[in-house]
Amino acid sequence: MPHTHDVVIIGGGHNGLAAAAYLAGAGRSVLLLERDDHLGGAAVSAQAFEGVDARLSRYSYLVSLLPQRIIDDLGLDVRLVRRRYSSYTPDPRDPERGLLVDVEADAASARDAFGRVGAADDTDAWQAFYADTTRVAEALFSTLTEPLPTRSEARALVADDRVWNEFVEQPLGRTIDARFADDLVRGVVATDGLIGTFTDLDDPALDANRCFLYHVIGGGTGDWDVPIGGMGAVSGELARAARQAGAELLTGAEVLAVDPEGLVRYRLDGADHEASATTVLANVAPAVLDGLLEAGSTDAAARAGRATVAPRDEPPFSPDGPLEVPPVVRERLRQLAAPEGAQVKVNLLLTRLPRLRDTEVAPEAAFAGTFHINELESQLDAAYRAAARGEIPSPLPCEIYCHTLSDASILEPELAASGAHTLTVFGLHVPHRLLERFRNDELRERLQAAVLDSLNSVLAEPIEDLIATDAAGRPCIETKTTLDLEEALRMPGGNIFHGPLSWPWADDDASLATPAERWGVATRHPRILLCGSGAVRGGAVSGIGGHNAAMAVLEASEG
Repeated sequence: MPHTHDVVIIGGGHNGLAAAAYLAGAGRSVLLLERDDHLGGAAVSAQAFEGVDARLSRYSYLVSLLPQRIIDDLGLDVRLVRRRYSSYTPDPRDPERGLLVDVEADAASARDAFGRVGAADDTDAWQAFYADTTRVAEALFSTLTEPLPTRSEARALVADDRVWNEFVEQPLGRTIDARFADDLVRGVVATDGLIGTFTDLDDPALDANRCFLYHVIGGGTGDWDVPIGGMGAVSGELARAARQAGAELLTGAEVLAVDPEGLVRYRLDGADHEASATTVLANVAPAVLDGLLEAGSTDAAARAGRATVAPRDEPPFSPDGPLEVPPVVRERLRQLAAPEGAQVKVNLLLTRLPRLRDTEVAPEAAFAGTFHINELESQLDAAYRAAARGEIPSPLPCEIYCHTLSDASILEPELAASGAHTLTVFGLHVPHRLLERFRNDELRERLQAAVLDSLNSVLAEPIEDLIATDAAGRPCIETKTTLDLEEALRMPGGNIFHGPLSWPWADDDASLATPAERWGVATRHPRILLCGSGAVRGGAVSGIGGHNAAMAVLEASEG
């Protein structure tokens, strides 16, 4: 007989842990099932290089959207460090100069910094633009841990039709081009709309706008902070809070099927088990949940003695019989419907920071914030078009982050004292569809080379000469393609958001009749709720999906 619980949570990523902590703390019996041998999902720290005591934030690496409310509610001992330098961007038109954005700079210093790249006239525009994003952040961030506002209510909170129209109603590219004159400045601003999102800045579908919005509203300020101890410290605290509250957390437990009535089948230590629950929370991508529900329907059919269950991708039916769908069309429809990631992630351990071609900026300042490489707006546009043709962009636009400049605790003390540093590189416009042309091993090799080439274009020395070696003498470099993410983390298509991002509000005509609908965690099955990045207002390391699913469960039980 299946064990019975109030709630079963599928997936032990940070959102699932947050939901477990909230619900167990409210007296609910909670079972969390994680297929891996560790908790945390994409928010983990790992020793990536053999014999090297460096615990890198292997996948996700910065924190912006985690609300203080969740930290306080769950009593988390999470320490975040604010970075003084927002970003540094070498000018691809002349790599011996670059734009260093110092958040502590006065007006004259800021103008000088923009003037170095010939963009002095954009200084005031920059300040005005980010004053507008701050207004949006202040208006909307607190709503992320409340029932969904409607679109009209969100617009009223922003309380400025011009700002609303520029960030919500028209393509991001049009807004950026109207506000800034310089190609480099436009590119620095635009990248927040392209992280993990494969789109044209001028696409009327507004995918870039949604991505941009989540990148600039975190904490009500838009700041991206460094977690002391790495991302594993965040997940570790969430796991501690969940266990302390009484949740049962099982690792090595792979969920095989989910019944819409709340029956979950999973495999642990080579044996199949069942657990039933009043509510099942899915901390997996919606596409993964669909597969588990399919398997659950098959199980239910077998229990009921029915011979077959129609597969989800059977041709549609008309009154005159089945409509034939050619296999090539069916496959293309599958590809179009599947989530698609669009990035490559590279982790490196260096013996020291590299020297820049720009001798007026110290590497310690340049790498302390987000380091942008080959991200002129025109380069971003060219990279998108190349990737859409099935080509690897050259040069590859990249974002770099150095954890150890803000927090050396992830390195063993002797290693830190030697001057070693970690670099995390996030390459843009590398869509999952490139695997239609390249085998994964080949694609990984080509992308790693493209990342190093992009880096070397702005450095005064080859980055290869500074890469540390592991215990076996191999270079300390680790590259993850979208397929690598899909296989390691069950993120379909390597999509880091589990699917397309949604606006953080409900349409004015949307149904908000149930707690699950009001909190943005509903599925088509009343007892199955989303609690991860695939929920409305999910994405990034925030705990918001887990919090909101827990609130929906508690509201439903109280009502």
